[in-house]
Amino acid sequence: ASATLALNADAAVAALNGQFRGKPVATNVLSFPSGDPRMGLGDVIMAFETMHREAAEQGVPLSHHACHLAVHGILHLGGHDHDTNTRAALMEALETRLLAALGIADPYAEAETISLNEADSR
Repeated sequence: ASATLALNADAAVAALNGQFRGKPVATNVLSFPSGDPRMGLGDVIMAFETMHREAAEQGVPLSHHACHLAVHGILHLGGHDHDTNTRAALMEALETRLLAALGIADPYAEAETISLNEADSR
């Protein structure tokens, strides 16, 4: 399977978020499933300024946060979601396991981290 991963400015991500989700503000990551497996999984778009700010706030390397957002977005393309507490726990556990395989610490371990669930609500 394949997916397209793109970095974009917060303003562009806010426009996409407004157009497709009715929330005209920047969020850290958006996923757009292709709907046709022959076309790949879909597109993941990350807001660079938001990603950079969150990494600084969390005290993690930008590269680690970028990997986390990429994994999160790709899991959405694969049908995972965090719309309920149960599904959020399953998705976070899978993210943590995949990131650990890349040598990246559990992004949900620190109480100060911005939850992707909270970021999605912006």
